[in-house]
Amino acid sequence: MSRWPRATIVVSTYQRPAWLEMVLLAYARQTVDSFRIVVADDGSGPETADVIRRLRPRFGDRLAHVWHEDRGFRKCEILNRAILAAADADYLIFTDGDCLPREDFVETHLRLAEPGRFLSGGVVWLPRALTERLTPDDVVSGRFADPAWLSRHGWRGGRRRLRTLRSRPLAALLDRLTPTRATFNGHNVSVWRDAVLAANGFDADMGYGGLDRALGERLENLGLRGKQVRYRAVVFHLDHDRPWRDPAVVRRNRAIRARIRRSGEVRARIGIAELRDDAD
Repeated sequence: MSRWPRATIVVSTYQRPAWLEMVLLAYARQTVDSFRIVVADDGSGPETADVIRRLRPRFGDRLAHVWHEDRGFRKCEILNRAILAAADADYLIFTDGDCLPREDFVETHLRLAEPGRFLSGGVVWLPRALTERLTPDDVVSGRFADPAWLSRHGWRGGRRRLRTLRSRPLAALLDRLTPTRATFNGHNVSVWRDAVLAANGFDADMGYGGLDRALGERLENLGLRGKQVRYRAVVFHLDHDRPWRDPAVVRRNRAIRARIRRSGEVRARIGIAELRDDAD
């Protein structure tokens, strides 16, 4: 029997096939392979399916693609469909198709998983110029996670340099000392699948801006507590514009989150249980 929980990585994506290719290549070089990947595709064109088809031999039946038609921002719905597709998983790791995981990323999430907790990982933000010059070879070689290489190519990490440290004891100490609260951030977070189902998944009422935090707040209302692993479980975030960010939607999302905190709400109003049987 494996010492790890049965895990699925849920990778959200939309119309960035070249970046998704690099993300999947980074998952192909993890220190453990006891996980599946479900790509939650919010309506991308055929180029994304081509990337997944081309890279599937590296993963075999451990790589799945869940897609629905592009009808605007429906990330919550496709994430819920991906959660259903991960039916054999005990544990879910959520991330995005613009986040490159360090090679110990999956192992760290699985090693630190605890009952009644979700793990809040860290992020290193890459500048635009460096993002645009990254190649698949930089990912396969592991250079993208080397702070010396990053610095030579324009990265100025500041205090975030600490997140690139390889010392487990020091990283664990920093996680204990950080004053930052452990929150549910969709680019790097893990949690037990049963807890996500109890919260009814992500709320399709929500657009861009805080939809992941809303799920985390419902999980906290269910009794789960966050665990800080921002210095131990690290992704490298590619830089891009966010044309889908609508201030009115963000304000509405904030109002939903305020309601969740005020009322103690534990289930999404339009979530997994409300999905139609067809996937468009």
